[in-house]
Amino acid sequence: MPEPVPAEKPAGEDVSEPTNDDAPPADGDSDVDWDESETTELTGLFVEKPPDNVVVITGSDAIFIARVDSTTLARKPTMKWLKGKWLDLGSKAGKHMQFKETYDRNTKIYTYEMKINKVVPGDAGGYRCEVTAKDKCDSSTFEISVEAVQQETLGDDLAAFKRADAGEDEGSLDFSALLKAAKKKRPEKEEPEIDVWELLKSAHPSEYEKIAFKYGITDLRGMLKRLKKMTAPEPKYSEAFLKKLDSCYSVDKGKKIVLTCEVVDPNIPVKWLKNGQEIKPSAKYIMEANGNKRTLTINRTTLADDAAYECVVGEDKSFTEVFVKEPPITITKLMDDYHVVVGERVEFEVEVSEEGAHVMWFFEDVELHKDKDSKFRFKKDGKKHTLIIQEATLDDIGMYHAWTNGGHTKGELEVEEKELEVLQDIADLTVKATDQAVFKCEVSDDKVTGKWFKDGKEVLPSDRIKMSHIGRFHRLVIDDVKPEDAGDYTFVPDGYALSLSAKLNFLEIKIDYVPRQEPPKIHLDTTGSMVSQNTIILVAGNKLRLDVEITGEPAPTVVWSKGDQPIADSEGRVRVESRKDLSSFVIEGAEREDEGNYTIVVTNPSGEDKAVLFVKIVDVPDPPQHVKCTSVGEDTAIIVWDPPKFDGGAPIKGYLMERKKKGSSRWTKLNFDVYESTTYEAKRMIEGVFYEMRVFAVNSIGLSQPSLNSKPFMPIAPTSEPTRLTVNDVTDSTCSLRWLAPDKIGAGGLDGYIIEYCKEGDTNWVVANKELCEKQGFMVRGLPVGEKINFRVMAVNIAGNSPPAIMSQPVTIREIVEHPKIRVPRDLRTKYIRKVGEKINLTIPFQGKPRPIATWFKDGQPIDPKMVNIRNSNVDSILFIRSAEREHSGKYELLLQIENMEDRATIEIRIVEKPGPPLKVRVTDVWSFNAALEWDPPKDNGNCDITGYTIQKSDLKTKEWFTVYEHNRRTNCTASDLIMGNEYRFRVYSENLCGLSEEPGLSKNTAVIAKTGLQVKQNSYKEMDLSCVPKFTQPLVDRTVVAGYSTAISCAVRGFPKPKIVWMKNKMIIGEDPKFLMQNNQGVLTLKIRKPSTFDGGKYTCLAVNELGRDEVECKLDVKVFREEPVEKK
Repeated sequence: MPEPVPAEKPAGEDVSEPTNDDAPPADGDSDVDWDESETTELTGLFVEKPPDNVVVITGSDAIFIARVDSTTLARKPTMKWLKGKWLDLGSKAGKHMQFKETYDRNTKIYTYEMKINKVVPGDAGGYRCEVTAKDKCDSSTFEISVEAVQQETLGDDLAAFKRADAGEDEGSLDFSALLKAAKKKRPEKEEPEIDVWELLKSAHPSEYEKIAFKYGITDLRGMLKRLKKMTAPEPKYSEAFLKKLDSCYSVDKGKKIVLTCEVVDPNIPVKWLKNGQEIKPSAKYIMEANGNKRTLTINRTTLADDAAYECVVGEDKSFTEVFVKEPPITITKLMDDYHVVVGERVEFEVEVSEEGAHVMWFFEDVELHKDKDSKFRFKKDGKKHTLIIQEATLDDIGMYHAWTNGGHTKGELEVEEKELEVLQDIADLTVKATDQAVFKCEVSDDKVTGKWFKDGKEVLPSDRIKMSHIGRFHRLVIDDVKPEDAGDYTFVPDGYALSLSAKLNFLEIKIDYVPRQEPPKIHLDTTGSMVSQNTIILVAGNKLRLDVEITGEPAPTVVWSKGDQPIADSEGRVRVESRKDLSSFVIEGAEREDEGNYTIVVTNPSGEDKAVLFVKIVDVPDPPQHVKCTSVGEDTAIIVWDPPKFDGGAPIKGYLMERKKKGSSRWTKLNFDVYESTTYEAKRMIEGVFYEMRVFAVNSIGLSQPSLNSKPFMPIAPTSEPTRLTVNDVTDSTCSLRWLAPDKIGAGGLDGYIIEYCKEGDTNWVVANKELCEKQGFMVRGLPVGEKINFRVMAVNIAGNSPPAIMSQPVTIREIVEHPKIRVPRDLRTKYIRKVGEKINLTIPFQGKPRPIATWFKDGQPIDPKMVNIRNSNVDSILFIRSAEREHSGKYELLLQIENMEDRATIEIRIVEKPGPPLKVRVTDVWSFNAALEWDPPKDNGNCDITGYTIQKSDLKTKEWFTVYEHNRRTNCTASDLIMGNEYRFRVYSENLCGLSEEPGLSKNTAVIAKTGLQVKQNSYKEMDLSCVPKFTQPLVDRTVVAGYSTAISCAVRGFPKPKIVWMKNKMIIGEDPKFLMQNNQGVLTLKIRKPSTFDGGKYTCLAVNELGRDEVECKLDVKVFREEPVEKK
């Protein structure tokens, strides 16, 4: 598309006014015009910065990217996007502005991205991205320009106004006649190009029509619009405002802000606009005029007040933008953990710092939405936010999170299968005829239904038999009991493998003849609430009504007493009620003080009867005592407590435990079935978090009050045991141990190790180190010789000692005898050559126990310590020569001895230096332009072989030396190309491994090259006939090679003229196959085969042919595949 043209600003607008923010596009999906000629220099923390200037088209999206290298940073860097100098754009995040951060673990580069959706003119201005990391910071500034969508360029504009069909006229004007006239008046010759738009700008409006038709423009409306834009007046500063509004304002949510500007005319009225709509005065918006000042006060700002504002005076306007910053929402009340059974309601509740704040709920890593998850409900009540799960299931187990823009909390939900608990069992009944029998039971779930059975058959309701279910109570009522109603009655809850049974006994009353005079008799019902003879169990708080039937004639007198105190009250909590033939003893709301022996005495003239009853009051037990944490693990803790002082008169069945996080008010149940022991291991806790515990005692009556909270404790796990504990070395009194760090260390870290030992069969472990050992190795000293000792190592951290790592078998403390063995390094197994003056440092490792004695010899004699330094250790011997001399050369022998065992190793050391000069250098013959030289080898070869000679020549005129030959191996040579008429001298340098000799050998005589005029008579020479038939002097040899490894086969041939060579495989000529490389070097023929396979095996033939004949040789090549034999597992 064409380059965007900046749109003119309206008159009176401040040109320097900054507006909003923008960023460059990504992936080519925005209309941002990048200035490629300007590059950003990467300095400081930034790896990539945004361009300095960006041009954005209105309505397009723009993406702005910066990258930071964190390889040298101690902590994660913090990025801020700013507009102007101080406005933080983080509070503007929303649909218009979006921020994104990513991290690449491989390159350790953070990528920060700011995206502006649908750019508006207000987004133009200056921006800055600022990154900080501890004590380092860096920033980058850039400018954003926003342009309106432009029309076509000048050349295309003319085409836009021309019509494809000249017969179609747009508008109400008819220009056909003018077109014809223009066509007639068109000159024959070509006119120069004229800028039509410049012509129109300078012309009078009455001439527009004429010019348009002269140049073929028929769309006059479009032309006038374009011309109006081009002739728009230059922007000028406002004449109505003395001081305009600031470019932008920032205010915290809930605060008030005042917008102030100054006008020229103090009496002129102004209008205030918000996003183009006029603002009416109200309690929220207060408009004031004080002289030249005009102010707009916005009270109690909300996010809706984040908008663009204008102050309008006539045609002039002053623009500004208000940014309302929303403070970060913090979580003031954290989420609690829940431990429920299936079907229970769960409410995760948090409190935030502001009302109406947005809270996001997550289950594990999945965000919860009301429209997607019908089982979840979300509730807001002021600052309280609640996630509600109506009926928990096993699928709901996990971690729930609540996020705000300034905080995070989480809570764990544990769901267990529902278990039905019997709170009150069915009791056996003994009833008389026509009485009512009531079976009653109570279960823990009020929604559970069930069925009643008699002797295995279901009981159906009738007029006499009624069944009811009210809450947790289930009743079976039988009216007018008959003998056939006796039997076993069972209640079976639906859906549970549980049944409650009781027996109904029918009491048949027999009437005998009673004389009128009868002594008194007390008839106690022992089938009711008595658990044993004359003992009544009563639950504290319940009511006791004991009806005692009394017979006797005349009617006897009844006296009740507790101990020695008679009970005569007929009203009150403890009272006696009397009726004919019946005396009732009543206790309302039984208390522990009511327990004791009660006596009933009945008398009449015929005699007396007495009965003693013991009333036992049972109650819920007292709370358990001294709840405390004795040890902790990674996510566990051991809790112990003491039983309650008073068990309530009934045996303690067990205990229920609850825990909570410190500072929380939500207790989580840890068990639903009673726990009988007073030691409990709490599991599934978060390491590093403080917890508190409390315990309830349970007896047959019910649940006690909770105990006092335990002291806060934090789960921290000791490490796992150290690994790979091995013995490194053993002597007569020490043992060296080695091990590796534990596999699992945890949050408690690792402080060190404790090493212990004991004799075999003993259990008394002795600590070997007084202080913690921080290394992964330790030498235990002072051990008895010959004893078998067990060793163990424990890791230590703040949580205590880890489980010990124990040796699989005891170690015998005795020096291990090991044959001496010298392990000569590979580079010392051949001759060791060094130059004079170099340093020699040879380390020869060996093994053997006890410590061997190492002795060095040179050429059979003990080494002189003044010439060679020797240092011996337990495992090696070092031979050191600071500066090598020729006399250090020789054979060095290391002798290693342990008692009568020994081992020897020989190392040959040769110290070399530069050789001496050659001897007796002489010119032996001169002919033509050549001179023959000979010499004798040097007297001193530098302690190594002579590798060659360097020969130089010099004419006596210039006396400059020039090299004739280098690396000449013989003791003679011929100097050629000498200049006629010159006299030459020669010198020779000898050469060895160290280089050329310091001094040359000079020739004693010279070589004189005679001038022309001398003729040399040459003897007649008869050329020899060298022609011969090709003949192989060296045949091919059969070979076996390994597949995948390159190989070569060779032979040698002679023949003249030079024979043509042909290679064949299995009698087939090998062509230009890149797998084969054929070489011919002075008659030596080589065929190289690159990485052969089994397919390349066969017979190879080499054929040599010339005009005199031919010869051939062949060989067999086998290619085998290497197969690695499996290693035996020990």
